[in-house]
Parts: sequence; structure tokens; C-alpha cells
Amino acid sequence: MVSDTTLDDLPLRDDLRGHAPYGAPQLEVSVRLNTNENSHDVPPEVVEAVVAAIAEQVPHLNRYPDREADALRDALAAFLRAQPASHGVPLTRGNVWAANGSNEVLQQLLQAFGGPGRTAVGFTPSYSMHPIITQTSGTAWVDGKRGDGFSLDPFAVAEQVRAAGGGTGADVVFLTSPNNPTGTALPLDVVEAAYEATRGIVIVDEAYAEFARPLGAGGTPSAITLLPGRPRLVVTRTMSKAFAFAGTRVGYLAADPAVVDALRLVRLPYHLSSLTQAAATAALAHADALLATVEDTKAQRDRLVAAMPTLGLFALPSDANFVLVGGFDDAPAAWKALLAHGVLVRDVGIPGHLRITAGTAAETDAVLAALAEVVVEEERAAHPEDTDDDEEQA
Repeated sequence: MVSDTTLDDLPLRDDLRGHAPYGAPQLEVSVRLNTNENSHDVPPEVVEAVVAAIAEQVPHLNRYPDREADALRDALAAFLRAQPASHGVPLTRGNVWAANGSNEVLQQLLQAFGGPGRTAVGFTPSYSMHPIITQTSGTAWVDGKRGDGFSLDPFAVAEQVRAAGGGTGADVVFLTSPNNPTGTALPLDVVEAAYEATRGIVIVDEAYAEFARPLGAGGTPSAITLLPGRPRLVVTRTMSKAFAFAGTRVGYLAADPAVVDALRLVRLPYHLSSLTQAAATAALAHADALLATVEDTKAQRDRLVAAMPTLGLFALPSDANFVLVGGFDDAPAAWKALLAHGVLVRDVGIPGHLRITAGTAAETDAVLAALAEVVVEEERAAHPEDTDDDEEQA
């Protein structure tokens, strides 16, 4: 059915008018490095286990799924307990909540702890969905500021958290570690400072935590280590990145059991399907196989960082599966030029910068080759007189 109706013709909420939906380009190119997906396919043994687990559920799809997702939450708690960066914090099912991607987890947190008359603060540049989810929940958004090199100072963070909401303090604080799009990890003293500065909820988004450097090599512990004794602290995670499970849509959090109880008040009934729960639980039983690609991804990330100076560019040290590259004269033009070479990266709106996902070794070869061409093209465009001189000499 064809219609001439636009959003302006509908009784849309006033606070949604003029906004654009979230979305990164989904283009059919040979090298897609724009959405921080894991470039490695799910291993065959995990495919077999997931298919078998789903097959067990199919005959019973006439029944609603387990509303509490107990088996999945048990598996997620066990996984988190085993992580070195978590220092063995004794998490149980009661500390864990799961939903359809970490975005739904964040949405539920805003539904429970945000809303009209309440304020959330985040520190840009960071994950662009944080303000979007905040605003769609009717919560006021405060755009916090970072220091030089996109850093966060605990004193500056605490001051901004206290000043939010007209001086009453933020009801929800977003911190991201490793941060998207910069890739930088967050010192735990920043989390502690934010927590002490508010009576609200502090959310640490750790979507890329599995890619962090080891603790003895410049890495930082997970904010999960701060959970004991801090009932207003929440750490969110996802299976989309390190687990190569983006298509399944499974996100989760670790927090005090009271936070989990609060989310039960706002979750939709039976929000996680039986198939999703079965697939994710089976995948967690093969976590080692799925996470085997993490070290390779980290190696390609570090390769990108090391290669940038040879191209006349620079990159921030990254604890994620992507690199923020700076030094472009015109980032949007460079993005288009890379696309013309069959390489799709992300223009995150920071002048002079592009974000590049760390993919396979072959994808790294391709993006470095394309970058070399683009840098030469930028140089020629900036100094056409040099090109003319070369032609005369030839």
C-alpha cells in the first residue's frame, strides 16, 4: 500500500520529532569493518551444538519460554566468575539478567530507573545509543565532556554527575569501558567517583571487555570487581562481539539482585524466546571455542595501531576490537574513498577520525592497502601543484 503520510502527519511524541533512527550502513562490499562485528564465523562444533539445542526446543514451541531464563543466567554467571579480570567475584543467577541484546538491557534499566523528571549523563564521544535509549524512555540527557585524548578524570566526572539534573545529580550515569568509539579502557577510580557522586544508578557498558589487554600489560580490571557493596552499580555485557553471536541478540548484566528484581517490573512477558535461550546456553558451553578468535582479533587490532604512523595517521591505544584512527584531512571524504576501494569503515562524526573494526588478517591487509591509496589521494588533492611538478619531470 502506497501512502503519502509522513511522520509530521502522525501524533508522534514531540520529543521524538526531528530525530533520525540509529543505523550503520549495511552495504554489500568485500570488506565490512564498520559495525565491530566478529569477522570469524561460528566454529563448526558450536554450530552443531547450537542446532541440536534449538532442535530440542522446536517441538515445544507451543509453550511459552522460561520467563526467568534460569539455565541461561546460570551459564552467564559461571562464565563471568571464570574471567580473570573479574577476580572471581562470586556471581550467581540472582546477579545476572539477560535480554535481546545489551540495548534491550539498557532500555529496561532506563525504564526502571529513568523516565520523566529524571536525568541521565554520559560522556561523549561514546556509544551513540546511550542518548537515544535515554530520550526514548522520556529521560533527560546531559552530554558530559571528556578531557584531552578523550580521557575521563574522576574529579571532573564526579563534578559533572553532581551538576546534572539542575544540580540535583544524575539519576543514571553511563560509563563505557572499553569506550566506543575510542577503544580506551576506563580506570576504576572513575567508576568509583561517579558512584559516590550520585544516589542514582551507574551503568558501566563493557560490551568489548573480552578484547581488553591483560591486567599485567596495561589492561584494567572489569567493573564487576566493584559490585560487592555497591547495589546501584550495573555492568552490562553482550554476546555479540567476542562470542561472534551478533545475529542471536543476547545481552546481559551483572548487578545486585535488587536491580534484577527492578527489571522484572518493566520487562515484557517472556521476552527471551526459547530458541534464543537454547542457542546462547549451548554457545556458553563452548565458550573456549568461541573465544578462540579473540586473540587473533586483538593481534589484528594491534597491527592496525602499529601501522598508522607509517601512513601518516595515528591511532589511540585500544582495548576493544576496533581502532579509532585520526589524521585525515577530510574524514567523510576518506570514508567515501575507502568505500570506493571496497572497504566499509565507520565515520563516527569526530573530525579527522574514522573507526575501523579489527577483522581477519586478510581484511587487515585489505584495509591497510586501501588506506595507503586514500592517503596518497588525499595528499594529491591537498597539494595539486606537486602532482603537476611530477608530471613535468616525467
